Amino acid sequence: MDSPVVPLTVPDLADATELSCDVLVIGGGTAGTMAALTAAERGANVLLLEKAHVRHSGALAMGMDGVNNAVVPGRAEPDDYVAEITRANDGLVDQSTVRQTATRGFGMVQRLESYGVKFEKDEHGEYAVRQVHRSGSYVLPMPEGKDVKKVLYRQLRRREMRERIRIENRVMPVRVLTHPEDGRAVGAAAFNTRTGEFVVVRAGAVILATGPCGRLGLPASGYLYGTYENPTNAGDGYAMAYHAGAALTGIECFQINPLIKDYNGPACAYVANPFGGYQVNRHGERFVESDYWSGQMMAEFASELASDRAPVYLKLSHLPEETIGAVESILHTTERPTRGTFHEGRGHDYRTHDIEMHISEIGLCGGHSASGVRVDSHARTTVPRLYAAGDLASVPHNYMIGAFVFGDLAGEDASRYSAYEGELDHEQLAAAHDLVYRPLRHPEGPPQPQVEYKLRRFVNDYVAPPKTGAKLSLAVEAFDRMSEEIAGMGARTAHELMRCAEVSFIRDCAEMAARASLARTESRWGLYHERLDHPERDDAGWLHHLDLRKSPSGAMEFTARPVEPYLVPVPEFAPPGGPERHLGEVELVPVATAGPRDTAPAARPHTAAPAPVEAPAVASPHPRLLQLLSLVEESPDLDALDPYLDDEDPAVRAAAVTALGETAPAGTGPVLAARLRDGSPLVRAAASAALRELVEVLPAEPELAAALREALAVPDAAVRSAALEVLRALRLGDAGLYGGALADTTVEVRVQAVRALVSVDAVAELTVAAADPAREVRVAVARGLAAVRNPAPEPLGPLLDDPDPLVRGAALAALAGTGCPAGYATRAEAALGDPAWQVRSGAATALRAAPADPAVPALARALADANADVRKAAVLSLLVHRADPEARAALAGASDDPDADVRAYAARAAR
Repeated sequence: MDSPVVPLTVPDLADATELSCDVLVIGGGTAGTMAALTAAERGANVLLLEKAHVRHSGALAMGMDGVNNAVVPGRAEPDDYVAEITRANDGLVDQSTVRQTATRGFGMVQRLESYGVKFEKDEHGEYAVRQVHRSGSYVLPMPEGKDVKKVLYRQLRRREMRERIRIENRVMPVRVLTHPEDGRAVGAAAFNTRTGEFVVVRAGAVILATGPCGRLGLPASGYLYGTYENPTNAGDGYAMAYHAGAALTGIECFQINPLIKDYNGPACAYVANPFGGYQVNRHGERFVESDYWSGQMMAEFASELASDRAPVYLKLSHLPEETIGAVESILHTTERPTRGTFHEGRGHDYRTHDIEMHISEIGLCGGHSASGVRVDSHARTTVPRLYAAGDLASVPHNYMIGAFVFGDLAGEDASRYSAYEGELDHEQLAAAHDLVYRPLRHPEGPPQPQVEYKLRRFVNDYVAPPKTGAKLSLAVEAFDRMSEEIAGMGARTAHELMRCAEVSFIRDCAEMAARASLARTESRWGLYHERLDHPERDDAGWLHHLDLRKSPSGAMEFTARPVEPYLVPVPEFAPPGGPERHLGEVELVPVATAGPRDTAPAARPHTAAPAPVEAPAVASPHPRLLQLLSLVEESPDLDALDPYLDDEDPAVRAAAVTALGETAPAGTGPVLAARLRDGSPLVRAAASAALRELVEVLPAEPELAAALREALAVPDAAVRSAALEVLRALRLGDAGLYGGALADTTVEVRVQAVRALVSVDAVAELTVAAADPAREVRVAVARGLAAVRNPAPEPLGPLLDDPDPLVRGAALAALAGTGCPAGYATRAEAALGDPAWQVRSGAATALRAAPADPAVPALARALADANADVRKAAVLSLLVHRADPEARAALAGASDDPDADVRAYAARAAR
């Protein structure tokens, strides 16, 4: 029989565990990990506090399918990106912060790559940047994005880093401690979420990297933790910064996202759109006019949902099987492993069903909208020695790369400071101690889930847009009223104490959101701040940041701060400049009420709790696995892992291979490649995954090349495919080797062989592959012939006559890359009458590279095509020929096309 749980008791403040460091990093996610690494590299002694476990914490641990803002030289310009973000944020940006991401982001991509993070590249090793929005190519896919956090953890646990970085998992900070005289940050008060012990930290500088407030609005499901954002992000950093005296800004600008109906995961247009997916209404029409993902785009989305054109769908059903398979491999693994199960449970398949979409609950997030702690271009807040980075910091649309950049900036700047050695303010410590442990003093009080649900229902009812002064005022009253209820919550365990503290953070964020939304008396950012009682955007009065902070009296007060002069001019906006306007406390709108009840409502009858269901017995893990997991924490070398790699149990060998991928000691490559020949499919799969993950950091050594070549004879097709991919990426093969793989019996392997042949510009071998029986291979050949370094149209000849329309379409589209001289232009013009829309679309794309005559007349006729994708391809090709008067006239005629994409691209001719 289990022994009874001994309830926690309130520890004495004098018994607190005390820690000291130069730089304290709060939060072990994206920005926090990078901040710790950079500060340690610059000689600081770092303490990293994480309320969960750094290996699995933060939004990044949930998987990342790509980088949304990669400004890769040759593909995008930093100034264009800064202008794009300025427009997406309705002019309210500090461009100096956005420009840091624009100019330092590519260096961060390369730094992450040196750690082993894998970004998609083409056959020649160039970054495969995609265009998702109508302007700017910034999306860089991450095929193995699910492993990014594992790669970062491996860096933290390197021996040289472990000497500088102390990680304390399961320790949750609740308040930043400040110096009582000058207000600078000097540490933090925290507690252990397993043992309940109180922890006090002295620090020379403090970096907040706790992520957004994703647990603010309540999801449609009503499930507290079913949020769009990582539900562990409860606004901890927002509340800690506020109570430390830091300014927050843009808190009225909410994060609202499109998602799958009834499934709180992203709809993943960033994944689907480059593959040919798009958003449509029930009539199959594209409707989004906005060029960049923004509040304006979400307003268009919400308007469509509220119209008779709803529902709204992510359309994938028109795509070929191989494309849908590629999308599934990303969306059902890297992005959300449960997504495939969700669709399966509903009997839905991307091949037969388009995916119904909806909108998420509200949240606060700098990285995806604009709301956060105010920072400068070095991640400094308005409190000396206090920094903020990642989704917590107000750097609009900063996304993952921006979080890494600002974590790096914060770590670099904070590393200048040494540990604080003075006295810590007893009053601050006592207040933090009371905040943590007060639920233990009344364990029978309302439980956290009940109180949190009520709090977040108020957020949905009164704060979510469209907003009104009356509803927002009711919200403020509700949150004030709930302060006492939150203080009365009960708890018995350290885990419950953590959840109770999170509710206090959510309440702080809810009040900030309501009061800030009241203070900004205009509408801006589309759906993010839509005020029905102030429906117009007011640039004359409100092209200002709205800062909030805690006054000396404890009240929430506001300042309208002018936008700094732009570094990159944006014609649509002209910041007025001038002094700050101190607004003080916001006034509530009077709201009539019906008065108090005559009698209290009847209490609900008490019902007995259902009898607990006994959980099924779970087999104990293999003792060797437990030993191995313990060993991995010490970053073992190959000698230490060898006994496990040779273990008789395949599960132990597979775990050892995975551990090898996590630690990557010297000599890892050949050992992993040798495991591709293991007798167990479990071990081979682990080795294949590890090699793909580590391909950016493995030395291209002969021993590795030999082992990979041997793996090409393994009966397991997945192994052969992985071996070819790694050989190509590391430039360890040649045309003869790759050409031999064209005879493989598996289509996936032959596709990898085609990609490898493109990497060595083996046109002759690719021409042979044009006769492959599999459509997927022939499509890959068509695209590959346009991707070699000296492309020519002649090798595409057989593919232009292929019986399969998808192959013909791909070959025609490839002419845009190889050149489309007169004879081929005639074939493309004729193909505009093909029955298959994919062929017509490819033909319109081909004419982009053809002479203006006859391309322009043919493309003008294609603007009447029944298929929107064909018309879109025609418009994009006409833009290339817009110097021709006939092309400009055709584009002008397309400005009223029923498809939003066609209209938007046609309008560019006038710019």
